Amino acid sequence: MIPSKNPPNSYEKLAFSAILAAIVWMIWFHLAGPQAFAYILNHWEISLTMVFGSLIAGATSEGGGAVAFPVFTKLLHIPATEAKIFSLACQSVGMTAAALVIMYIGLCVEWRVIRWASLGGVIGITLSSVMLAPILPPPVIKMSFTAMVASFAVTLFVLNRSKRFCQVRIPFFGMYERMLLLVVGFTGGMMSGLVGNGIDIITFSVMVLLFRLSEKIATPTSVILMAINATVGFALHVFVIGDFPPQVYAYWQASIPVVVIGAPIGAIICSRLKRMTIVWLLIGLIFVEVISSLWLIPLTPAVIITCLTTFVVFSSLYYWMYHTHEYNKSGTFKNSQNETRCVFQELLN
Repeated sequence: MIPSKNPPNSYEKLAFSAILAAIVWMIWFHLAGPQAFAYILNHWEISLTMVFGSLIAGATSEGGGAVAFPVFTKLLHIPATEAKIFSLACQSVGMTAAALVIMYIGLCVEWRVIRWASLGGVIGITLSSVMLAPILPPPVIKMSFTAMVASFAVTLFVLNRSKRFCQVRIPFFGMYERMLLLVVGFTGGMMSGLVGNGIDIITFSVMVLLFRLSEKIATPTSVILMAINATVGFALHVFVIGDFPPQVYAYWQASIPVVVIGAPIGAIICSRLKRMTIVWLLIGLIFVEVISSLWLIPLTPAVIITCLTTFVVFSSLYYWMYHTHEYNKSGTFKNSQNETRCVFQELLN
């Protein structure tokens, strides 16, 4: 979608979000039938948790897992496998709504990243959901993901100790960049199939550290990526794998009316935040992710070894990206508070 020269004002943004929510509510009421509101009353803890989870999911690349995972597994005693399926189902609604709002209000995103990373993500989430998820232990998977995002948070903190140059677009885009994003999307899709999210934060890290994109560009780009990946993953579990249990279906029904509001509002809030505010918010959420994972997951020798290995491997990759200046060449600006519009007319280049 190519935005007009006059982007929508705050009232138009909220009106579009309200219309979108009303459409989803009507579909939800039709699907849920007479039990529609009973789902919310019987699982109000899910609805309440996803008020905060959906806001975070729409506003950051971390997703709502930093809030939802500790609540689901520790307080509500939901198995990790069911929490993963619920995460994909929930994001297929909330993140898709946020993606539509992002396109409507004309936020600057890197569509070339979305095209190539989402292609790799479809392959990755398919393979991991069908082949790896049934055999890999959930604690090892979850702590590996936590170690990966922790190493990114450390690198992001170091990168933003002083002002840095940020780009609104990748300055050149050839076959190497396409193949790289295909691999990055594949890796993120594999992680999404194992823990319910991952392609957003993994692709975000590459966009920020390697391609030097501003966090204000990378965040809405990652939201759209996660929307595509979650929809594919949810469809796989429903129509191919066939493991969408009634209890998870009930959780999903209880969350739909909430996430279709929370995630778009989160995207709108993100559009108003300064770049460094987004950085510190993301680092804070990753800190919560690390603390909650250490609190919830038993640290067996296998978990510890896998966690340390993952941290070292991704720290090395992030160190390489941090010290690569190949893409720091053109279209840069020092202060991301300056309003910068993408060249959407070049979307198909």
